[in-house]
Amino acid sequence: MVCKMVKRGLIGAALGAGALGLIFGTAAPSYVHTAWHKVRHGAKNAVPVEFEIDRARNEIAALGPAIDNGIETYARALTQVDQLKREIASSTEQLNKEGRSLQALNESLKTGDLHRTSGVAYSEREVKKALAKNWDRYNVLKSTLGEKQATLSILEKNVDSAKQGLDALKAARLELTARVDGAQARLNQIKAARAASRFSFDDSAIGQAKKTVNELESKLEQMARVDELKEKYLDDETTVTIPDVTRDVSKEIEAEFNTAPKAEKY
Repeated sequence: MVCKMVKRGLIGAALGAGALGLIFGTAAPSYVHTAWHKVRHGAKNAVPVEFEIDRARNEIAALGPAIDNGIETYARALTQVDQLKREIASSTEQLNKEGRSLQALNESLKTGDLHRTSGVAYSEREVKKALAKNWDRYNVLKSTLGEKQATLSILEKNVDSAKQGLDALKAARLELTARVDGAQARLNQIKAARAASRFSFDDSAIGQAKKTVNELESKLEQMARVDELKEKYLDDETTVTIPDVTRDVSKEIEAEFNTAPKAEKY
């Protein structure tokens, strides 16, 4: 069953590749690569910034074990150097002591003043034998001291290297932490700006509202005028003015034009 599924998958892939080849020809690999790049780029852009910041902080935190290892390496190198320095100091002291003894024994051989221990005198042959033995031991100590000094030089370089590596890790962690904190602060600033923009007043909206209110007021005023004019021009009832019967209009006219009739003489 599994073999059949694998075969079907391979056949499907082959058919898909064949279809791409028929459509795009030799440029098919380029199209596939471009499409894959766009998919990856789009997926990466879809990742929230907060997630990227958290991921960066986790990677910086992962530097902790490396720094701990660097501290242990540095401490171990310092300990080895200090220990070897003490050994070199002790070996140097012993070598100097052996050198002084050799010089004294060689001087006594030259002068014939042979060493005596507990009143026993040594022969020249015995002194030469002891001198050769002590000389060989001196050379071994000197060679060992030279090797230790060479080793110390290497260990001191290791100490410098360990210190530089530890300082570099520490500086990198501080720099990256500062940069991530800066990115977090910048993100918070952008969020605050976006939040503030949601509560800002829209001048265009206010202008539109004012325009609408003005139009409404004009419409109401026009409606009032229409009602007023309708009452004036469409009223069918005729108002009749009743003249004042107590008035003497004729006399008023005569008085105006000085045409009053003269009185008759009898």
